[in-house]
Amino acid sequence: MKDGVNGVALAVFIFFFLAVTVMGFLAARWRKAENDSLDEWGLGGRSFGTWVTWFLLGGDLYTAYTFVAVPAAIYAAGAAGFFAVPYTILVYPLIFTFLPRLWSVSHKHGYVTTSDFVRGRFGSKGLSLAVAVTGILATMPYIALQLVGIQAVLDVMGVGGGEDTNWFVKDLPLLIAFGVLAAYTYSSGLRAPALIAFVKDTLIYIVIAVAIIYIPIKLGGFDDIFAKAGEAFSQTNPATGKPRGALAPAEPGQWTYATLALGSALALFMYPHSITATLSSRSREVIRRNTTILPLYSLMLGLLALLGFMAIAAGVKVTNGQLAIPQLFEDMFPSWFAGVAFAAIGIGALVPAAIMSIAAANLFTRNIYKDFIKPNATPAQETKVSKLVSLLVKVGALVFVLTMDKTVAINFQLLGGIWILQTFPALVGGLFTRWFHRWALLAGWAVGMVYGTFAAYGVASPTQKHFGGSSKEIPGIGEIGYIGLTAFVINVVVTVVLTFVLRAAKAPDGIDETKPEDYTADAGDPGVAVELPPATAGAGH
Repeated sequence: MKDGVNGVALAVFIFFFLAVTVMGFLAARWRKAENDSLDEWGLGGRSFGTWVTWFLLGGDLYTAYTFVAVPAAIYAAGAAGFFAVPYTILVYPLIFTFLPRLWSVSHKHGYVTTSDFVRGRFGSKGLSLAVAVTGILATMPYIALQLVGIQAVLDVMGVGGGEDTNWFVKDLPLLIAFGVLAAYTYSSGLRAPALIAFVKDTLIYIVIAVAIIYIPIKLGGFDDIFAKAGEAFSQTNPATGKPRGALAPAEPGQWTYATLALGSALALFMYPHSITATLSSRSREVIRRNTTILPLYSLMLGLLALLGFMAIAAGVKVTNGQLAIPQLFEDMFPSWFAGVAFAAIGIGALVPAAIMSIAAANLFTRNIYKDFIKPNATPAQETKVSKLVSLLVKVGALVFVLTMDKTVAINFQLLGGIWILQTFPALVGGLFTRWFHRWALLAGWAVGMVYGTFAAYGVASPTQKHFGGSSKEIPGIGEIGYIGLTAFVINVVVTVVLTFVLRAAKAPDGIDETKPEDYTADAGDPGVAVELPPATAGAGH
């Protein structure tokens, strides 16, 4: 790692940061309507077309942590880290089947969150609350990990001083970055990250295109890169006594690889920020188009993952794997282009962090504050509460990262993926059938959450006694698989069995405020208009 501050790279980084800051504040006037509601602040007026939605979803799903962590996983363990590529391919045919239905029913009834839909579909505030709390818990560490991405860039640029520097001076750049983020998110809502996403994704595509051509030329070609990586992975890891990794997953790891890819694909669009970006689009057709063009990001992700092998071949040595790719850019690129790459990662943190904080705030406002604290809240009051909560969420994530070890944030993110997958039966199941009983769904969710949490707690690693990974032996099969998927299967089994029991016992059903035609309605259809659900809808537990 180079000594001192890379002045040229820092200047380029600051230029792009200032540019997106200006854009973030100007976004308040972009397509702004007169009324002050969550539709306007939290969903951008539900007005985004195909390309804006594509950039917004891309900026939402492919974060700074993706930019840093996917190649870092390759750098640390080899091709097992490529699981992120097949899961982002699997997810798009999956969401093609249910996202248009969610958009239609949400547009018809004015739903802002997944919990709004669950409450309206099953008539259960209790189930809605469970989905909302799960969404908030899973989103918080995700926001915190965006900070890890920014910190990695700042560390490599030499900003903030060394480890012995006063904590305030060291973390001041991070505090400034998220202070600015908080300000323009509060002011502009979802329009800010939607506008900034154009810059973020353009920078990322440029950096990946240059890196995948320029770095291999400097390193002697891909043959040399893979040869050096293979040699490095064959060396014994002193902590485990086993080879460091492999260019291709060994047979014992194939169940882990497959279940992790499938479970991650099922979980991705359960996250609140994914749904927030989806519901901001102006028509059902926009969603369908996006499911066909979003795989372009998977191509980018595959190329991005190769940077992990390049870091090994380039001789990058870091104690923290998250620094491997920023350090690779610092070592291989001219300073000015390293600044462009660092800006891509930094802005790649700001966009999803903004969307995530908005999504978490919307869940609190609509499904905790309005449902349980102030049922008669006006649209303006909802917006005000959501703005304030979005600030608190960001502050919470900032405190989380600055006061705790980074591995804690990563552990909670692993748990977040396991937790959010447990909302799948209620959300996706509810989009296609009313057969599941609301109490059975709640019981299945609870069992999945408890099993997933305790199973993850029991996973050890060479450096951690608990929460050392997200894979464990699958009960009854004996293979090592993704805990989240195992918990999901248990969740579904409990839900189905209890639904039979409760239906046989004639347990009371909640009121379904939706109709079959609501799930195929489009914005231009006669009689389709956003209508806020009454405060008393679905009052039963």
